[in-house]
Amino acid sequence: MQRVLVAALAAVDALVAACVGLAAVLAPFTLLWIAVFREAAAWDALWPATARVWQLGHLVPVHIGLGDTAADLGIPDDGSAFWVSVAPLLFAAFTLLFAARSGRRAAASGASLVGFGAGVLTIAAFSALVAVTSANPVAEASTWQAIVLPTAVYAAGHLGGIVRAAWGEGDGGAIDRIHEMLDGWGPAWREVPALVVKGATVVIVGLVGAAALLFAALVALRGGEMISLFERAQVDAVGATALTLAQLAYVPTLLGWGVAWFAGPGFALGTGTAVSPSGTSLGVVPGVPILGVLPESGSGWMLLAVLLPVALGALAGWIARRAYAHDWAFDGDGHEHFSPRVAIAAGIAVCSGAAAAIIAAASSGAMGPGRLADVGPDPGPVALTIGLEALVGAAILLLAPMRRPITEADWAELGDDDEPAASEAPSGRA
Repeated sequence: MQRVLVAALAAVDALVAACVGLAAVLAPFTLLWIAVFREAAAWDALWPATARVWQLGHLVPVHIGLGDTAADLGIPDDGSAFWVSVAPLLFAAFTLLFAARSGRRAAASGASLVGFGAGVLTIAAFSALVAVTSANPVAEASTWQAIVLPTAVYAAGHLGGIVRAAWGEGDGGAIDRIHEMLDGWGPAWREVPALVVKGATVVIVGLVGAAALLFAALVALRGGEMISLFERAQVDAVGATALTLAQLAYVPTLLGWGVAWFAGPGFALGTGTAVSPSGTSLGVVPGVPILGVLPESGSGWMLLAVLLPVALGALAGWIARRAYAHDWAFDGDGHEHFSPRVAIAAGIAVCSGAAAAIIAAASSGAMGPGRLADVGPDPGPVALTIGLEALVGAAILLLAPMRRPITEADWAELGDDDEPAASEAPSGRA
């Protein structure tokens, strides 16, 4: 495929990803403006509001300054200006997945760098256009953050798609050179990076899936509390619809909180609060219906939840062990290659912890003034605990002795007339 065509397709992909995200905000906002704001002056805020939500969904902090309006609404001066940085991660997740798809296609075309450059430049130009055309004194965002952070989200997804496709099929460039370097270390090290990534993926996907199941169960069990909070909000059909859509955009963020909860440290919903398996201390909770799913207290049985990362680490170790336990797991004399398995276990722990830290950082921040300036999980403790728990589980399975295959020396000792039993047949599996 010609490089110009690859660049054009990558640019179109980036433009579509950005436009779809903006349209997902602009369409319901337009209906809301029609139903609620009938004055012409109010329409001036439609585009800035749309842009700020899209930027916030791509991790851009937004500063809210109500100014003189705060007094009219009965808001004290110390609550009239605050930051909002807890992102509705549904937008960032969509951009990541769409960018990964574009990256895989660029890698398959053999011009991955051209596609990457075109996609990143397009999303950067689009983000800059949105930033400079959406000035608003009430909701402000730093221009450089409004350009860099959406671009970084897209670039991360695109690069991930390129690496994923090139690792399996080759790219004639950097990935192939890494393969050649690993081959030079010997066949025992060739598959180590792939097994590390596969194991860490098992841990993180398992935790996100468990968080999703927990969230669904809490919605089913505490649906009455959510309905009660909807009723207390006293909104009409339009307001209820807008509130529901906003909460749906924050579901991936809540899943990030669930990952931190399973890890053990949990998360905060305001300064001095904590929600973790060991206990819950919330105080006054904002009257957002979706927050009605939060448990009011802890239980000793909930501490068993922290065993899940250990179990997922063990599953990752088992998968890596089965993939690794071939003839090249042993040298010519039948001795185990122990160091690569140590590297796999350590790599799974490090990559799992790093991914958990990214999830925790993306799902934390500020939601309002005062104590709401501290919301979400702390990336450091979450990364440390998930890394250690995954290491324990993976090490149990990976570092256990493997069954040694029968070597030529063993056959010589058996003699030509001895036939090994079926259970003694050469095998490299554990």
